[in-house]
Amino acid sequence: MSLKLIIRPEAEAEMMEAFDWYEAQRAGLGAELLLSIDAAMNAISRNPQQYPIVYKNLHKALIRRFPYQIIYISDKEYITVIAVFHARRNPKRWCKAFQT
Repeated sequence: MSLKLIIRPEAEAEMMEAFDWYEAQRAGLGAELLLSIDAAMNAISRNPQQYPIVYKNLHKALIRRFPYQIIYISDKEYITVIAVFHARRNPKRWCKAFQT
């Protein structure tokens, strides 16, 4: 059974920013990023506990082929995506997003 995904607006904006950047590098690369993100989110929704806890009750899933991570929290009914961000960015950024 897959859980419902809720994507916070900040995470959605991060995905679109990354899409734009990769698309500017090479036509179609942004679409490949979104497909990789979608595959990771499908895996998360099927089994959210498969990814490690990185802070309090936040999990981190790596995105294949791209240096991005999905940070999320899950309960019995929903998965909330807190952030989708570049792996080299300061993690305090998504910690701050989690606390708001």
